[in-house]
This record gives sequence, structure tokens and C-alpha cells, in this order.
Amino acid sequence: MDHVQLLAMIQASTSIGIGLIIGLGALGACVGVGIMCSRFLEGAARQPELAPMLQAKVFLLLGLIDASFIIGVGLAMMFAFANPLLSVIPQ
Repeated sequence: MDHVQLLAMIQASTSIGIGLIIGLGALGACVGVGIMCSRFLEGAARQPELAPMLQAKVFLLLGLIDASFIIGVGLAMMFAFANPLLSVIPQ
């Protein structure tokens, strides 16, 4: 294979990986937030006196779940704009 074909293969594989990172990360974050919020509403409906304590924990976990997704997006953008895999192609 020549140099251009190797570059094209690496870029194509990287773009598929980027799509998977962002897509599956968003799916996982949305499902996790949905399940957690539904359980919070169930718990608050069963024991309303615990709702403020549960609400603080829900907001903390919402931030952590969103942070993990944003870290995944950051890694995907690193592969999109500063791909370290392109440096291993022999010149």
C-alpha cells in the first residue's frame, strides 16, 4: 500500500471510532440519567421527607455522568484533530 492509502485507512477507521465513542457515550449517559432520575422520582414519591437529601445526590451523580461523556467527547476530538495514529506511518 502506498502512503495515501494508509492515511485514508487510518482516517476512515478513526472516524468510525469517533462516531462510536460519541454515539455510545451519549446513549449510555442518556440511559443512565433516565434510570437514575426515574429511581429518584420513585424514592421521593415513597418517602417525601428524604427528597432533599436524594436530590443533592442526584445532582452530584448527574454531573459525574455528564463529565464522563464530555471526557469521551474530548478524547474523540483529540483523535479527530490531532490523531496520534498518523505518526506511525513510515515515510
